[in-house]
Amino acid sequence: MAIEIERKFKVRGDGWKAAAERVQAMAQGYLNGLDAIEQGTQNASVRVRIEGGSAFLNLKSRQLGRTRHEFDYPVPVEDARQLLELCVGGRVEKRRHYVRHAGHLWEVDEFLGDNAGLVVAEIELDSPDEGFARPDWLGEEVTDQPRYYNLALAARPYSRWSAAEREGCLS
Repeated sequence: MAIEIERKFKVRGDGWKAAAERVQAMAQGYLNGLDAIEQGTQNASVRVRIEGGSAFLNLKSRQLGRTRHEFDYPVPVEDARQLLELCVGGRVEKRRHYVRHAGHLWEVDEFLGDNAGLVVAEIELDSPDEGFARPDWLGEEVTDQPRYYNLALAARPYSRWSAAEREGCLS
């Protein structure tokens, strides 16, 4: 069984940009909505993502926190384009920057479109309690704040957040 152990953080400034070793454009959508997850009628999000010349169908368990079940399956890009047309909510578009820091690979997502202005960094770990060095551009941890999950951003994009939500005054 595939387990993802991931932590998510807001990003301060743009000090990470110079360290990015590559950038990948991504477009993704969800075949099920946030309501079904929040109400417990579905236990996993179902995402389709196109990144460059590749495409994937992804299933991720619904629990919050650092550890979740995750399954990724390659699909033909044309199939993914058609699946994106079936998605509910909005499309999430972003540029993913891959940044190495102190032996870990960080994925810094710079969101576009309705989520423009939001930048988050994720790190995948081998265990939930694994330590890591925090880069100076790393801000507040938002791993346990559902509004930062891509499924939530598809349903209610960053452009619709209140000032308090953007500043992190609400959980």
